[in-house]
Amino acid sequence: MHHVVTDAFVDPPVHRSVTDFLLAQAARPEDPQLYAVLAPDGTSRPVHAQEVHAAVRGLARGLVAAGIEPGDRVAILARTCYEWTLADLAIWYAGAVPVPVYDSSSLEQIAWILADSGARAVFAGTEELARRVHAAGGDTGTARRVWRLDGADLDELTRTGATVDDDELEARRASRGLDDVATLIYTSGTTGPPKGCELTHGNFVRLCEDTALLVPGIVHPGARTLLFLPLAHVFARFVEVIALHTGTVLAHTPDVKHLMADLEAFRPTFVLAVPRVFEKIYQGARLRAEQGGPLRRLVFARAAATAVAFSRARQAGRPGPLLRARHRLYDRLVYARLRAAMGGEVTHAVSGGAALGSRLGHFFDGIGIYVVEGYGLTETTAPITANTPEVGRIGTVGLPLPGNEVRLAEDGEILVRGAHVMRGYHGRPDLTAAAFEDGWFRTGDLGSLDDDGVLTITGRKKEIIVTAGGKNVVPNVLEDPVRASALVSQVMVVGDDRPFVAALITLDREVLPARLELMGLDPAMPAAEAARHPEVLAHVQDIVDHANRAVSRAEGIRAFEVLGTDWTEASGHLTPSLKIRRAEIARDFAAEIEEIYSRPAPVPGTGERLRERLSGVHLPGRA
Repeated sequence: MHHVVTDAFVDPPVHRSVTDFLLAQAARPEDPQLYAVLAPDGTSRPVHAQEVHAAVRGLARGLVAAGIEPGDRVAILARTCYEWTLADLAIWYAGAVPVPVYDSSSLEQIAWILADSGARAVFAGTEELARRVHAAGGDTGTARRVWRLDGADLDELTRTGATVDDDELEARRASRGLDDVATLIYTSGTTGPPKGCELTHGNFVRLCEDTALLVPGIVHPGARTLLFLPLAHVFARFVEVIALHTGTVLAHTPDVKHLMADLEAFRPTFVLAVPRVFEKIYQGARLRAEQGGPLRRLVFARAAATAVAFSRARQAGRPGPLLRARHRLYDRLVYARLRAAMGGEVTHAVSGGAALGSRLGHFFDGIGIYVVEGYGLTETTAPITANTPEVGRIGTVGLPLPGNEVRLAEDGEILVRGAHVMRGYHGRPDLTAAAFEDGWFRTGDLGSLDDDGVLTITGRKKEIIVTAGGKNVVPNVLEDPVRASALVSQVMVVGDDRPFVAALITLDREVLPARLELMGLDPAMPAAEAARHPEVLAHVQDIVDHANRAVSRAEGIRAFEVLGTDWTEASGHLTPSLKIRRAEIARDFAAEIEEIYSRPAPVPGTGERLRERLSGVHLPGRA
C-alpha cells in the first residue's frame, strides 16, 4: 500500500478559533477545573474555567490597551508554567499571534525569531530572560514591550486594560477564524536558520476536535496530565489546546528534576514525553534493581521480559495461561511499583519527537501503560498519525488522524496532506513552494505502509549515510538501540564517503557513577577517565554489538569513540526536543572523527577481539 486516508469526524464552522474552547468551558454550569498550579510542597491549587476566563480576559484587555492589534505577533520566552498558558490564551483572545521561543535559546536565536516574526511585545518568564530579550533586540531598532511572567507585570497589565470595554474585546477575539494564523512556531534549526511555521486556528481546532473523538478514553473531563515538555514545542502546545477543549486538567512542571515527585503528587491519568524520558524511567528502574543485589536484578530482568512477552502475545491474539500467571505475579512484585512511581493512576502515555522503539512500547504496555506513539512535525501541528489503543500496533506510528492523508513517494519519502498541515513558512514563499508537491507536504522522513495502512518510520531522508563502498545506512536503526543503554547518553553514527560506519558515543553522567560501581570500579571516576577505561570500552562494545545485530555486517558500526564530554542543549549539540544536531557535532568533533578513520581499518567481529585484548590488560580503578 502506498496511500491511506482517514476521513474527518467533524467539520467546524468557518468562524471559529481556539478561544471558543475557553468560552465553552467557562459557560458550563459546573465550572469545571481546567488547571492545577503545583506548589513545591506537593500541594496544588485548582483553577476553574471561570477564573481562567476572567484572568485571560483581563490580560487580553491589557494587550489591547498596550496597542497590540489583531494579527500582531507577541512572543513568549519562558519555561513551562501556568502563566505561560495564560499569556498564550490572552494573546489569542486579543486577536494576536503568539510566537513561542525556547527559554534555552541563544541571543542569536532570540534575535532571529523576534526580528523574523516582527514581534511587537514579549512575555518573558524571569528577569534574566527579560534581560536576554533586551540584549537580543538591542540592535534591531524595534521598540518592544517586555512583560515578566514571574513578577507584578501581569497584574499591572490587567489594571491598565480595565478601560477596554467588552464589545471591543469581543470584536478582537471574534476577528480570528479558522483560516487565520494562530501561532508562529519556529523549527529547531537543525539544518539552518529556524523557519517560522504558520499554523492556523483551523489546524488546532480541527486537530483537537477530531483527536478528542478518536481517543475519548485518554482526554476527557476529569482526566489529568502533567506537562513538563517546553510549551515552545508544538507537541506540548497541542496538548495544551486539546486539554482545554476536552476539560482535561493540566498541570505544569518547569523543571524535569522535579518530575517524579510531581508525578507522585499530582497523580496524572496520562503523561506525554519524548522517548528519552521513557528510556530514563525504564533504565532508572533497572539500575535500582541491579543495585539491590543479584535477586532483585534477576526479578526485574524476568519481570521486564514477561512484560514484553505479555504485550506481544496480547497484540498477536491472547496470552497463554502460564504467561498470564507470570504477568500477575510480576504485577504485584514490580509493575505496581513502577506505576506508583508515576503517580499510580497512569493508564496511557503519549510519545513523540522521535522513534520510541517496539521494545520500550511493549514494556510499558506490559506493565499497564499503553504508549500512544505518534508521528508528526511542527509543520503538521504535531501528530499526523497515531498508534492509538484501537490500532494497537506497537512499533509503528499507526494510522492518519481524521482528516488527513499519507502516501509514499517512489523513494519512500512520507508525503502528507490534510487539515493539520501548516499554511506555509512565514515570509518564505520560496521555502513553502519547495516543501509542497502538488499539495502534498514533503516531510523528509522515510517510511513504509503495511496492507492496513499502518505507518512505520524507517529513517530520515537527509540523514542517510552512503559509505565509500556505496552502502546506504539509516543512522537511527543503529543509534536507537545504542542510545537505549543506561550507560549511553547520546550517539551519532558517521561514515558518509568513508570506508566503514563508525560512531561517536557519550556517557550518561547521571547513570555513570552507579554503573561504575556495579562494574567494580570507582564511582567517583570522572567521565573523561571513564571514557578511556578498558572495562567501560568493553561494555560499550557489547552495546554496539547488540545494535549491529539489526543490520548486515557491512552496515554495522565497525569502530567508535567514547567522548569525555556529553552533548547537551546548552553546548549547542541537541535541540530543545533532544534531537542531535548532526552538522554541529560533525564540525565540533571533526578531530575525533578523523582519529577514528586514521587507525587501521577494522573488520567485522572486532568486538570479540577487543574483549580478548582487554582480558589481559590491568584494569585500574577497581574499588
